[in-house]
Amino acid sequence: MRVIGPNGAQIGILPLREAISLARSNGLDLVEIARQANPPVCRIVDYGKFRYEQAKKEKETRKNQQASKLKEVQLRPGIDPHDFKIKLERAVDFLCEDMKVKVCLRFRGREMAHQELGEKVVRDFLEALAPYGRAADTPRKEGRRIQVVVNPLPRNKRAPNPRAAEEAEPPEKAESPAQSSAEAKQATKGAEGNTSSPPERAEGFINNPFAAPEN
Repeated sequence: MRVIGPNGAQIGILPLREAISLARSNGLDLVEIARQANPPVCRIVDYGKFRYEQAKKEKETRKNQQASKLKEVQLRPGIDPHDFKIKLERAVDFLCEDMKVKVCLRFRGREMAHQELGEKVVRDFLEALAPYGRAADTPRKEGRRIQVVVNPLPRNKRAPNPRAAEEAEPPEKAESPAQSSAEAKQATKGAEGNTSSPPERAEGFINNPFAAPEN
């Protein structure tokens, strides 16, 4: 196998046992990095550090893949406040996952006569997204629609997702059935342990079938 030293320099082709002995003499590990090569390529490294660097590279790759994704959110000029909030939450989720968001507002029929209403909806939407993303350009009109792409802010400058914070809150601790059963048994035990005499029969209680007959 071909062996690469700790400093990245090629040592050459060595037998497996010799390569392992060389790695151990340096207090390091022998890691195979190219199995398909002929001969296979191994490197003398600290395996823990090697795995950390590999995980870091994979994380950066996934981050770049997420950043290349484009999600679309569609709006209407007369959008209901509740629908506006739902669309906004969805856009915030996308931006907090490092995805780009395409905001698209469409006009239908007579709505074209009041384009200022659609422009205001887009402005309000972008202002609400300001803590999480920034528009790549000014909103532009294309036929019956207004659209703009919003890029996510860097993580160190981006506000946390409020919905993620709400989901992270632990629910209130509910009383378990076992606890309720234990408390019920304790109460029953306490009642059985009470040996005090029952209260005397109240005067005037004439419907007691166990009462002694009067002479």
